[in-house]
Amino acid sequence: MSDRIGVGDTLPDIALTTPEGGTVKPSDFAGRKLVLFFYPKDDTPGCTTENKDFTALAGEFEAAGTALLGVSKDTPAKHTKFIAKHGLTAPLASDAEENGLSDVLGIWTEKQNYGRTYMGMVRTTYLVGTDGKIARVWDKVKVKGHAEDVLAAAKAL
Repeated sequence: MSDRIGVGDTLPDIALTTPEGGTVKPSDFAGRKLVLFFYPKDDTPGCTTENKDFTALAGEFEAAGTALLGVSKDTPAKHTKFIAKHGLTAPLASDAEENGLSDVLGIWTEKQNYGRTYMGMVRTTYLVGTDGKIARVWDKVKVKGHAEDVLAAAKAL
């Protein structure tokens, strides 16, 4: 669908589940910048690297007045194990509900790999300004250097 939510739009305020079983939604970050990074799956090589990179820069994001939130369809229990295994400090949330945030954003979509078709998360990052509007979108993210690129954009915002 071509009317995907993008730069200049307000991020839909759809609740996500925290590893502790609570909820978090974009409006909880009102008045702060927010980096929402969507990734396919906990404990896979690219996703682990991406989460470690954001964790390594968490202090710099904080200094830039920017909150971090990593999102996948994994269960809260799986997130808890992933966080503990890799010492992650960038907060994570689960978007497992049907018609959740990733569905509405159009990034939970049909993918193909080795001739197999399946539903999956397109690695996408959103930088949201203090006004709740999307300032920048990174589509089909390549992990190497990504957290640094996002940090530079957050500082410039």
